[in-house]
Amino acid sequence: MAEVGIVGAGFIGLASAGWLMRDGHRVTLFDPSGVAQGASFGNAGTFAPYGCIPVNNPSVFRDLPRFLLSSESPFRLRWSYLPHVLPWLVRFMINSTRRRYEASASALAALLAQAQAGYAPLLEERDLAKFVRPRECLYLYSSGASFDASRASLNLREQLGVSFDVLSAEEVCGLEPSLAPIFERGVLFRDSWHFSDPQAFLLSLYDVLAARGLELERKSVSALAPASEGVTLTTDDGAPRRFDHVVVATGARSAKFAAQCGNRVPLDTERGYHVRYRGASQLISRPVGWAERGFYMTPMDEGIRVAGTVELGGFSDVRNRSLLDLLTFSSKRALPALQQPDSTWLGFRPTLPDGVPVLGRASASERVIYAFGHQHLGLTLAGVSGRIVADLVARRAPPLDLTRYAATRF
Repeated sequence: MAEVGIVGAGFIGLASAGWLMRDGHRVTLFDPSGVAQGASFGNAGTFAPYGCIPVNNPSVFRDLPRFLLSSESPFRLRWSYLPHVLPWLVRFMINSTRRRYEASASALAALLAQAQAGYAPLLEERDLAKFVRPRECLYLYSSGASFDASRASLNLREQLGVSFDVLSAEEVCGLEPSLAPIFERGVLFRDSWHFSDPQAFLLSLYDVLAARGLELERKSVSALAPASEGVTLTTDDGAPRRFDHVVVATGARSAKFAAQCGNRVPLDTERGYHVRYRGASQLISRPVGWAERGFYMTPMDEGIRVAGTVELGGFSDVRNRSLLDLLTFSSKRALPALQQPDSTWLGFRPTLPDGVPVLGRASASERVIYAFGHQHLGLTLAGVSGRIVADLVARRAPPLDLTRYAATRF
């Protein structure tokens, strides 16, 4: 039995704790915000095993200028942030060549194939399955041209094992009659589902694990110092703690810990937004994504959450009003019965230029394990990431070769 510290108490951190405790390890979480804050609070709530198409793809060479300049674009760049993010953008463009894009898609698909099995033991815990809504995700296309432009990525998904059905405009309306009749095609992804309340799920999982001995320290971690016999973790109050293993699962804030453990990782931040329509969940029966507008509408216990968009702009807490307005305008265009959102949110997703997370051991010490950089798939890949963490601590063979996810690939 080992003493394991986990930096980060979101989906990846909690799932890792669950898998580690199944092996009998003593686990302590470190997160100054507590459980299920940040991106783990405000995400779209979708379990997306179809999500193997990374943002970096050959179309960006054609579309990036339009995305950066259009007022209706779901992708934005804060121009004051350009000097900082420029090296990342160069790597992003390099990873958008067809060969590298297809390699990233294959790496994501291999992880996603294990995603449901990774969640299975977590959902077997006390009443946690009650948060799962087993309804497939629906992608919408408002023009035939947009759907035709997506055929290459749909074909690649199919080659990588993703199952889906293509729907006509009439079939879309029959499935979700509250939608405006503006969508010419739809794609229904099988084997997907969503959480009715992602934060409540994680808080309930934490309660189960805390009853078995999981500890939470609401402190910021300032440094990791790996050694041959363990890892010293120092919190912001200057107090050092010694662990047999430390897991870095703190999302967009993980790069500094990787640097302390021998790896320079080009991790940056996607600023993601959501707006909420309280009490409107009856309008749709499943997550609905508008492909051209880059967002999901997900029915949850509290109402419809409209989540999406990407803004490269670092950790500033100043919200981009135009992106919130775009989410509001677009969602009301798709669902005319919506009134006005009652709350908005800004969070920070980790983003890597190849779209593939970092999973594996640190270069400086096998006792430091990385599980970060999941971009838009943190919720979906939490279970399998936690399993991989537990396998590495136990020196078991993980369910797949981790070479493609190593920090050293950069």
